[in-house]
Amino acid sequence: MWDRRACLALASALFAVSAFILALKLLQPASINVYLGTGENSTLVTRIPGFYTQMDLVVVLVFSIILGASGTFILLSRPAGVGEPLWKQTLEERRKGWEGVSKTLKDDERRVYEAILEAGGMINQSELPEKTGLSKTSVSRALDLLESRGLVERRRRGMGNVILLK
Repeated sequence: MWDRRACLALASALFAVSAFILALKLLQPASINVYLGTGENSTLVTRIPGFYTQMDLVVVLVFSIILGASGTFILLSRPAGVGEPLWKQTLEERRKGWEGVSKTLKDDERRVYEAILEAGGMINQSELPEKTGLSKTSVSRALDLLESRGLVERRRRGMGNVILLK
């Protein structure tokens, strides 16, 4: 019935509202007015500031329980795919996209692209000729075409280049 996102949204809203109401109640305690007489003939004798009424205590207790329960739920709820670091999840998502792109490439471009993909999306340009079996010139041309399509990026590192998939 309720999915995880809806439950987290509800818990977050309850947490925020409870924290706000608790802050208001704890920072602004009610003052007690002491009257002498009854009805229209009553006279205010004194005002005692800084006292919590029974209703204030009930409100603080109820919203403390809601705050604790919603905070615990938020802390203990685990995102989908937990156990796998976020960078690995992101890399897997990108890998799926990259694999789809490799089907649209020509032979040399595909070989270079897949070598970069197998290396995890980042490789030194000097390693590509031996991984692909292509000459340095063919690798350079293929990288030029891939870079012009916006699929890879060359970054200068010392005497060589590092190739990154975008």
